[in-house]
Amino acid sequence: MESPARRPRLAVIVANGITGDSRVQKTAVAAARDGWDVTLIGRSDTKRVQRSKMGPIDVIRVPVGSDYAREVKNRRGRSLRSAATQFHLPDQAALKRYTASYRAWVRQKSAESNWSGAPRRTSIKAMLRARRSVHRLRVQAFKWEQRRKPGNQTPVRDWRLDWPQVVDLDLAFGPVIEGVEPDVIHANDVTMIATAALSVARLRARGLECAWLYDAHEYVRGVEWPNPRQAYALPAVEAEFIGRADAVVTVSSQMAELLSGDHKLPTPPLVVGNAPVREVIGGGRSAASVREACGLAPEVPLMVYSGWIGPERGVDAVIDGLKSLPGFHLALVHGRMTPMLEQLLARAESHGVADRVHLVPYVPQHEVADYLSSADLGLTPFRRVPNCEVSLPTKVAEYLQAGLPLVTSDVKVIKAYVEEHGVGEVWTWDDPATFAEAAARAMQHRDKLADAITEDILTDLSWEAQSDKLLQLYRRLSKKTPPGPRHDVSWTVQETPDAVRTERTHPSDGTLTWRKLDDTRIRLGLGPANYAGQGAAFAQVITRANPDVSAEVVMNKRPESFDYPADVYVDADRLRDLDVQVQQMERVIGRLTHLLVDAFMPVFGHLNGQSIAGDVDALKQAGIKVALLAHGSEIRHPGQHMARHPFSLFHDAPDGIAKKLQVKAERNKRIASELGLPLYVTTPDLLEDLPTAKWTPLVVDVDAWATDRPVMERERPLVLHAPSKRWTKGTDRIMPVLTELHDAGLIEFRLAEGVPWAEMRELVQSCDLVLDQFTTGSYGTFAVEAMAAGKPVVAYISDGVKAATNGALPIVNATPDTLREVLEQLVDDREGTARTGARSAGFARTYHDGTWTAQVLSEFLK
Repeated sequence: MESPARRPRLAVIVANGITGDSRVQKTAVAAARDGWDVTLIGRSDTKRVQRSKMGPIDVIRVPVGSDYAREVKNRRGRSLRSAATQFHLPDQAALKRYTASYRAWVRQKSAESNWSGAPRRTSIKAMLRARRSVHRLRVQAFKWEQRRKPGNQTPVRDWRLDWPQVVDLDLAFGPVIEGVEPDVIHANDVTMIATAALSVARLRARGLECAWLYDAHEYVRGVEWPNPRQAYALPAVEAEFIGRADAVVTVSSQMAELLSGDHKLPTPPLVVGNAPVREVIGGGRSAASVREACGLAPEVPLMVYSGWIGPERGVDAVIDGLKSLPGFHLALVHGRMTPMLEQLLARAESHGVADRVHLVPYVPQHEVADYLSSADLGLTPFRRVPNCEVSLPTKVAEYLQAGLPLVTSDVKVIKAYVEEHGVGEVWTWDDPATFAEAAARAMQHRDKLADAITEDILTDLSWEAQSDKLLQLYRRLSKKTPPGPRHDVSWTVQETPDAVRTERTHPSDGTLTWRKLDDTRIRLGLGPANYAGQGAAFAQVITRANPDVSAEVVMNKRPESFDYPADVYVDADRLRDLDVQVQQMERVIGRLTHLLVDAFMPVFGHLNGQSIAGDVDALKQAGIKVALLAHGSEIRHPGQHMARHPFSLFHDAPDGIAKKLQVKAERNKRIASELGLPLYVTTPDLLEDLPTAKWTPLVVDVDAWATDRPVMERERPLVLHAPSKRWTKGTDRIMPVLTELHDAGLIEFRLAEGVPWAEMRELVQSCDLVLDQFTTGSYGTFAVEAMAAGKPVVAYISDGVKAATNGALPIVNATPDTLREVLEQLVDDREGTARTGARSAGFARTYHDGTWTAQVLSEFLK
């Protein structure tokens, strides 16, 4: 095979949101590393296309409508008989409208009969009697027909009609896939099999060569689907199209045998197990550990269950068995609170073991093994249902890569693996007593079981080994070989925003506007800190991106704080007053569906304490979905920050400040762990303090700050530094250098302190260089505003912050010790410095115009 002139193209398609699907993400990264041009296509959770990047991988999330499903639903209810009985009354709402119209007519005509003379009165009364009979008959016919409608769950044995969602997926995904013109399509799961088959056929009809493979993650016939129509349709769509695939891939040899037998496949499916990337395990990243998240000492026995929690996963048996395991603790790694999880917690409460059950959050897929490694045992308590019997799930590989012996129920494949390799204990799936016995044995012999996790096991259960089979398959199917591997793509590559932007329609004068709280599906509250007006900025970009959201911004305000935009200002000095607390409860309960709480502040004043922890139970009871947003000092740990950064701001903090902030940070970190709520941070350095959080970048109006004024054309470049508090920016550390360079005539230095925010924009737009902070390792709102104005920014940036943006951050890195040399180089290379300013404007627009922030938050806003 000859190397192509261009990199061969691979489209990896999946019907979910991509974010939590480790197999799909690792597939795309492995192919990109091998040299493929990869597009990863998933489902948008908004009504707009969402574009982003994972290194060189294009990520496209497609909005999926329900037009075909609605048409099928309407068609089901239209029989010849119902055309007469339900004439113009398709549903209950239509009946109510018809009745309201009838009653209005009756009121009008009955009044007229009183006003009219004898002949007219008689005529009106006859009309009333006739119309009354017609109305009564139509209502009775409507109710009669509704009682006789066939059950919506009965399959009609046509998958397009039984589960039309598959067709809607194809209508959304197909044009996007065909626009990519891939050489290979990797279709993940049964919901994408029809789309892949149809898209490939259409591409081939255009004269393009395209192959496709079907990756069966589950044994579709063995899943206990909740809907009878779905239970018929998905196996049927698999049966129709699996034979058209150029290759079939699945996750275990047992599933490969079943698929071959069910569908008479000419070639057995390729087995590619889902496993962690071994190369990144133990990489030294400062990730949290599951034991730390639980707040447990090293000697406390800790079992962990990681992954989806559903009825078939058998976690209820673990809860039941926990009462027979005194001293043992259980960590449940979960993504969000679900009814099933709430039932398990209630079950634990009833058994008196709730204090030994801990909810801990997900971490990125490449950190899972390190995260789990501090536990003692890994659990796979699956029930013996067909789909669970026939594969070695991802969590088995993750547990073993983490060095954890297994405690598994007697599901076929996992039991056989554990017994063959001696890496755990087995119990009877429906007998919690045997679970407790197996867990106790495993803990007693843990060292022996852990020693059985050999190098051969770890090599086989690695994504490097498994994905190599996929890469060879891509080459065979496409008859193309990538021009060479890409060494610049790491396994830990993070998703970042795409620079492509849609046309803006929002104001460009710095005015913040958002859709005020209204009768929308999602009613979002933001606050009550609103630091630097970020609550208002988030409200603007979220409501602009999602028409289903309206918002209300609240700000606890003191007399000396800036008047950042908000809907509600609460007197921060009166948070202890009962009337203020009641007002806040009435404002939140019954009005909001979602609440983004910043700075861990309480939302009901100090009614339940001085942090959000006390308010969560009431918010939960009210059905309000809550997430936490951290800005900086409320979560940045002074002791750890000083250990990481020699020029840490906390070295210069006024007496008592560092100690006070450390107490606050430790409290808030504990709250974040215990509450298990979605976590977000506005600056990437805070991921060091909250590794399980997601970065939602600071939002500025980049259009309002943009300017076409030239940079670095003055003989003495104008250098601006504007600290709000000197010790937080390292001002006193850098002043001697700046004063000396100013006096020497190399630069014109301007220190802006106490300048009203309204005047700051003009200062930034008129300068040549901006100096931000030299103490935190990150960058804040002021740096973003300067970048939006196209100004080169100089600051101290940590390696972790660089990694969070995949090295795209254009801020010039300097410390107080290197600042003189850096400034001299910037002045000497004026053209290069001006180019840095241009790149800065592009970075601000890509990361900080709010598009990316709204997309990150869209998962929470469901």
